[in-house]
Amino acid sequence: MEPESEMRANGDEPQQQQPGSTSQGPRLNGGFSAALEHISANKIDAAMWATRVFTAFSTILFVLPVLGGHPMSHYQRALISNAITSTLRLHQRLRTEPFQLSRVFFSRIFTEDSCHYLFYSVIFITAWPVTMSLCPVFLFALLHATSFTRTLLDKIGPNSMMLLRKMIVMINLKQQSLLRFIACTEIFLMPVIIFMIFMGRVSLLVPFFYYRFLSFRYFSVRNPYCRQLFYEFRVTTEMLIQRPQCPVFVRNLSQKSITLLSRLGEPPQPQPQPQPQPQ
Repeated sequence: MEPESEMRANGDEPQQQQPGSTSQGPRLNGGFSAALEHISANKIDAAMWATRVFTAFSTILFVLPVLGGHPMSHYQRALISNAITSTLRLHQRLRTEPFQLSRVFFSRIFTEDSCHYLFYSVIFITAWPVTMSLCPVFLFALLHATSFTRTLLDKIGPNSMMLLRKMIVMINLKQQSLLRFIACTEIFLMPVIIFMIFMGRVSLLVPFFYYRFLSFRYFSVRNPYCRQLFYEFRVTTEMLIQRPQCPVFVRNLSQKSITLLSRLGEPPQPQPQPQPQPQ
C-alpha cells in the first residue's frame, strides 16, 4: 500500500500547504530574534539609537503638539535626550583612554563632536524655548538613527519594512545637504540669540557660551561643514561689498566684521616649550 493510501485508510488526510503560508512565521520570528541578539550584543549603540529616536519624537511633539502636553516639556525632553546620547557617544569614543585630571585630557574631550552637543544641550535646556535650536538636534538624531535602524532591518529580513527602507535611503542621499543645513543653523543661531537678549528671553551669558560652542564647531576635526560655510559666507560677502552699488558704510562695517571674525576664528597658538639650560 502506498504511504498516501495508508494515511487515508487511517483517516488522516495529507496536510496541504496553503498558498502564501510558507515558512514566513518561523523565519520572521528568527529575524526578530537576530535583531534582539544584535541589540543585546551592542547595548551602547542600542541605547543611543533609542535616545535618538526619542529626541526626534520629542522634537516633533514640540513643533506639532498632536498628543498634547506642555511644549516646554517636549523641548526639554528633546535636549535632555540629546545630552544623554552625547554622553554615551563621548564614553564610547574615550573608553580606551584612561581618565586623567590634566589639561591634555580635557583638551582631547573638547575636540569630540559629542562633547560639543553635550555643551549645546546644557546651553539651551534652561533657556526660553528656541525652535531653531532643535533643528540640529533633530537632524543629527535622524541621520545617526538610520544606520542602526538599517542594521536591525537587515537582521529581521532583507525585504522587511520596505517603506522604512526607502525613507532611510532617501535620508542618506540627502546627508550632505542636511549636514550643510545643520552647520548653517549653528551659525545663524548666534544673531537669533543676540536678538532674543533684547527681548528678555535669554540670559546675557548665553551668547558667550554659544560663542565657545561655535568655536568648537569651527575647529571640529570630523565635521568641516561649519568651517566651510564660514568661508563661503566670507567670499560671498566680499564679492557683494565690492560692487559699486554697495554703500560705503555697509562696506566698511562688513570689512571690520570680517576682520573681527577672522581674528576670533584663529586657532590657538601652541605655547613654546622651554629649552633646558646647559649645565
